[in-house]
Amino acid sequence: MLHKIWLAFIVSSFIATCIKVVVTGDMGSFEQVMTAVTSMARTSVDIALGLIGLLAFWLGIFKVAENSGLIAKFSRLLAPLLCRIMPDIPRDHPALGSITMNMSANILGLDNAATPFGIKAMQDMQTLSPVKDTLTNSQILFLVLNTSSVTLFPIAVFLYRAEQGAAQPTDVFIPILLATSASTLVGLIVTCAVQKVNLFNRVVLIYLVGAFSLLAAVMLYFSRLAADQLASQSSLIANFALMTFIVAVLVIGWRKGQDTYEQFVEGAKQGFDVAVSIIPFLLAMLFAIGMLRASGVMDFVTDQVAFLVALVGLDTRFVDALPTAMMKPLSGSGARALMIETMQFHGADSFVGRLASVMQGSTETTFYVLAVYLGAVGIKHSRYAVGCCLAADFAGIFAAIMVSYWFFG
Repeated sequence: MLHKIWLAFIVSSFIATCIKVVVTGDMGSFEQVMTAVTSMARTSVDIALGLIGLLAFWLGIFKVAENSGLIAKFSRLLAPLLCRIMPDIPRDHPALGSITMNMSANILGLDNAATPFGIKAMQDMQTLSPVKDTLTNSQILFLVLNTSSVTLFPIAVFLYRAEQGAAQPTDVFIPILLATSASTLVGLIVTCAVQKVNLFNRVVLIYLVGAFSLLAAVMLYFSRLAADQLASQSSLIANFALMTFIVAVLVIGWRKGQDTYEQFVEGAKQGFDVAVSIIPFLLAMLFAIGMLRASGVMDFVTDQVAFLVALVGLDTRFVDALPTAMMKPLSGSGARALMIETMQFHGADSFVGRLASVMQGSTETTFYVLAVYLGAVGIKHSRYAVGCCLAADFAGIFAAIMVSYWFFG
């Protein structure tokens, strides 16, 4: 399915550019699209090179943690849940530990750590795959949870709102958590329904109730904090957790009599190879996204949505925030730029400015995640992964609109 969407991006961009030249006489349209292609080609390499150091560091730490048995202990925290929603992973398999670490990093909003852990999880699950170029059920569910993951600390959104002059930059905090929770829940339900996984299992329900109870408690606490307090406290907690983990891994490995230095270097060597291997996958996806944006296809779709919404007599204010929603699955930086532009044009405290902020925090960059994770393990056939990820994205966007009308109407 991914290759069909990729081709549709390119062909629709070409057709739209031809129409612009013929109808409007804009002879620079092709140059604009090709400039976007060239820019995205450079961006794909820049992203991969930027990942080398992070991948090398975290894969080195992960190697020490794995050899010391610490990852096995982490895996026991979520093993009862993961073994029921990912039944093709054995209970004592190292993939459970790397999945746990990735999900923990995502919840804390630690993207720099989440990506290496996610790549490691995909590599661990790949060892169980009977067909090496095709996603397994567990890998698909893992991808869906990553592209829709709940983030407790969407600090970047608050900081951008503060820069744009919002009176209360954190007033979108609870709406973002509600929207991203809806995205994760729908993604989990849809994927498990396709895979015929029983979510009404008693153990699964206990985990879900516990997770959402904890989420509600965190929401209640942080919603009472000012923007500067929220940023400082969440940063303190996240960085303390990371540093504690690093030191604990190395000390535990040393106490077990292991050569932690050699193990770290051995794991770090994999970082360069993985970063280079994802360049072709990033390039393929990013240049198609660049064409789609430069050709005006996204603007055309937004205009048509606005027309249909007005035709049925519904409120059209949310349409001005749709470019951010449409860009988010394709490009995180692009969606961020659109969010900022929306706040600059309409105002950070306008309904549209707040809605764009909620949309920015409600979902992940689906196609970027797919390109990186599939590229890291050489997957060619994504099966129904794209459909499930987009279902979660749609749920997050729809929830963002509904919650924003509820809070900011």
